[in-house]
Amino acid sequence: MFESLTNMRRLFHAVRVLARHDVLVPGEYAQNVPVSLRMARWLFGRPSKKELNTPPGRRLAQALESLGPAYIKLGQVLATRPDLIGDTIASALETLQDRLPPFATEVAKAEVEAELGRPLETIFSSFGEPVAAASIAQVHLAETTDSPPRRVAVKVLRPGIEQEFARDLSAFAFAARVGERFSSEARRLRLKAVVQTLSRSVALELDLRMEAAAASELAEQTREDEMFRVPAIDWERTAARVMTAEWIDGTAIRNPAELEAAGRDPKAIAVQVIRNFLTHALRDGFFHADMHQGNLFVDGEGRLVAVDFGIMGRLDPAMRRFMAETLAGFLARDYMRVAQVHYDAGFVPRSHPPELFAQALRAIGEPIFGRNAREVSMARVLQQLFDTTRRFDMELQPQLVLLQKTMVVAEGVARALDPEFDIWEASRPAVERWMIDNLGPEARLREAAEGMGVLGRLARDLPQALRNVEAISAMLAEGGLRLHPETARQIAQAQVAGGRHLQIALWVVAAGAAGLLVFGLL
Repeated sequence: MFESLTNMRRLFHAVRVLARHDVLVPGEYAQNVPVSLRMARWLFGRPSKKELNTPPGRRLAQALESLGPAYIKLGQVLATRPDLIGDTIASALETLQDRLPPFATEVAKAEVEAELGRPLETIFSSFGEPVAAASIAQVHLAETTDSPPRRVAVKVLRPGIEQEFARDLSAFAFAARVGERFSSEARRLRLKAVVQTLSRSVALELDLRMEAAAASELAEQTREDEMFRVPAIDWERTAARVMTAEWIDGTAIRNPAELEAAGRDPKAIAVQVIRNFLTHALRDGFFHADMHQGNLFVDGEGRLVAVDFGIMGRLDPAMRRFMAETLAGFLARDYMRVAQVHYDAGFVPRSHPPELFAQALRAIGEPIFGRNAREVSMARVLQQLFDTTRRFDMELQPQLVLLQKTMVVAEGVARALDPEFDIWEASRPAVERWMIDNLGPEARLREAAEGMGVLGRLARDLPQALRNVEAISAMLAEGGLRLHPETARQIAQAQVAGGRHLQIALWVVAAGAAGLLVFGLL
């Protein structure tokens, strides 16, 4: 009861903030809601004239930012769900700022000592002021006590951030339960599932060892890539609330003029961003899912360097193939092929004629080829594709949603570096390379070799399988199948106990064991 009252108090405060930003019942939609809700719009707080002149999506982003870290993360999760909140609001939430004032350096030092269990001077010979601060953690430049010393980036969680998130997530869960209990619309939006997704995401981000592991995995899979690198993790100086990584001396890609001053070509870097992203997604199935300008640098050798691995995306092999063949189909203007890829993956029900679905895909693709490729957004095409598939009853694929949202960000970064950027030509080599490696002659030879290996093992085991068949046939001819004594004993015990369902289960197991015996697997 006390927890419910506490949650209600927190939610009441949040409601007032939302009302003051005119997002509780936005004025644009006020005429379409009951009078009681229109009254609530003014009861909880009057928005300023400035707020009334701001687009609703941006007002929501500002309100969530003012409410603190948990609400910022909620907004980031909602930004990946345009199917729930609409494209316009989702796009506005993508700009949500994840920034707060830094906490004191002395507090950070104390956190490092407590987490690593040693005096600071035995870990770092120097520990500077914060160079970046976000809602969950901040980063300091430090030098290790090694000989020679190494410059490192030390990420430290905010003190008490776990408790703050726990309180707000408890309130979110309470609101979702109440909402789904009394509102059919809340049940349609699956508010409880949204909160669960947020909780899982936060749990990973609040353990910096998970972020360190993600960085380590990405570094391992890209170690042969000449134009991309990941800072090395210092595991000796990493724990749940502290992560230490190699310091990167590089140029941030947010300013093309700075890149040119450093002797780099912004247009070439734009191509690197897209090709690295697609290569990691299609080739490896593991990609950096937060590729905004603040997380990307160019080092002294011209390599693209990524930092901040709190949000990562994964694509399983089937989804990678689906994505590559979809992009290749659009590039070849083969809409029937794209349609068939969707049906083969089981994404679109067979009740919809493939020809009609291909016609809908043509409506997306043909306008692309009637315009300059530099004017066409691949991210927008993917969004139109997902909108169309929803009309054909395709269920939401979370892996693809995160991929599409990352594509939006990466494409925005590339176009900021090169306004004339042609994302289709930049993407073509990565997609074609995947197609050759996975669907070309060499891939077919590999598949054939694997198939021969399976046949070889089958041929090797065939004599034993035939002997097993002969043995079982003889047993049946002699009056029945003889079970192993232990199996017979268990069945007898089940009969004595009188458990009919357990008897059936044990007989099924026994029959299955006999079937496996035939093929020589026991």
